[in-house]
Order: sequence, then C-alpha cells, then structure tokens
Amino acid sequence: MTSLPAVSRPGTTGAGAPPVTLDLAPRPGTAPVQRMVAAQSRLELSMLLRNGEQLLLALVVPALLLVVGAKVDLGTATGARRVDAVTPGVLALAAMSIAFTGQAIATGFERRYGVLKRLGSTPLPRWGLLAGKTVAVLAVEAAQWVVLGAVAVVLGWRPHGDPFSVLALVLVGTSAFTALALLMAGTLRAEATLAGANLVWVLLLLGGGVVVPLSDYPRAGELVAEAFPLAALSEGLRGVLEHGHALPLGPFAVLCAWTAGAAVLAGRFFRWE
Repeated sequence: MTSLPAVSRPGTTGAGAPPVTLDLAPRPGTAPVQRMVAAQSRLELSMLLRNGEQLLLALVVPALLLVVGAKVDLGTATGARRVDAVTPGVLALAAMSIAFTGQAIATGFERRYGVLKRLGSTPLPRWGLLAGKTVAVLAVEAAQWVVLGAVAVVLGWRPHGDPFSVLALVLVGTSAFTALALLMAGTLRAEATLAGANLVWVLLLLGGGVVVPLSDYPRAGELVAEAFPLAALSEGLRGVLEHGHALPLGPFAVLCAWTAGAAVLAGRFFRWE
C-alpha cells in the first residue's frame, strides 16, 4: 500500500508561525491480544446462550434431576439427607453438559462449516480462540451454580467444606471436559460428534455417580466408575460439600490425569478443517 504523504498547512496562530504537519500515513496493526480474547469470549458466550439445546442440557435437565432426586428416596447407605447427596452430582453434571457436550457439538460444526479455518487465519492466535471458549464455559458454569444452588437451597441444601477445594475441583474438571470435547470435535465428523457427545452424556449420567453416590454401587461397578471424570468430579464435590472434607486427592488426581491425557491427544490430532 502506498503511504499518503505528509501534508503541511500554514499555522493559524499568527504571522511567522511554523507550519503544522499532518501525518496521513496508515498505521496498520492488530489489537492487543487481551482485547481480541475478550471479544472472542463475548462472541462464544452469546452463541452458547442462543443455543436452546445447550441451555436445556445445562440448566433445565439438571434442575429437574435435582428436584426429583431430592424428593425420591435413594436408599443411601450413609443415611445422609437426599438433597445433600444429590446436589454435588447434579452440579458436576451441569459442568460436564456445557464444558463437554456443548463444546464438542459447537466446535464440531464450526469445524465442518469452515469457521475454525477462517478464525485460524485471523490475527487472533489459535490459543486465544481456545481461551475464548474456556472463558465462555466458565461464565455459563457460574450462572449454572447460581441457579442450581438457589434451587438446592430452597430444597434444604446446606453446603459444607472449603470453597477453594470446590473451586480447584471445578476448574480441573472443566479443563478435563473441555479437552475431551476438543479431542472429539477435532477428530470426528460433526454428525459423529453430535451423536457421540450425547451418548457419552447419557452413559455418564447413568453411571457417573450423579444421583446415587458411588458408595451405593456394587463394588466392581464402583471401581470402574471411579476412573471416569464425571464420577471423580461428583464424588470430589460430594466429599467437600456434603461431608466437609479437604480436597479429595483421589478424584483430583483422576481429573488431572484426564486433563493431561486429553490435552496431549487433542494437541496432537486436532484438525482445524
């Protein structure tokens, strides 16, 4: 591009004043990275909130499970109040719904329609795109916890434990679910991702210790379920919020392992187009 020359015009402050130089040369450049990531985060959040199916999985279904689980006798071996046993699992399910199911489906179709390819060619770095998705997920999760927590309190829930332990579990759990979502969306076709993400959601709902604590499972089933991320997050949150324990190292380690493994595989096999 040819730069426009500097233009001089006579001064207007009086006779003999030096001329004022106007520099009309273009100054192309990108916005600061933090501003680009913030803009992408707002875009990702608006797209999540406009998706009725994702809101159904993120809020409506967990809220119904919470109400039904709090009213139906689960026969827990610990004799704990039903709402105290159910709420942590429902909160974990809500986090998985938006971080895994929602992100896998959305990213899969963005990849199919060439959105990721075009975004990858903009000044926004690819890690900035992933950061924007993560910020949007965390914002929706915060809203989930406010709504579902309010419903649980109305039902009689009284949480215990260290909030920093809860935060640590939620952050590493969200990281694990998001990494798994990117792994699925970046390697499978969009239609396969849609079917697979919903199938995994249903299977983990049934076997992930969401409504019934793992301690009530048969021993073999408990050992298998403990290795899955939803069960690890459910049991970790249940140990802190229901029993007032410190950060449960076993579930935390399981979530860290899933995060590391899925992130490495996603970084290796993720395809942007």
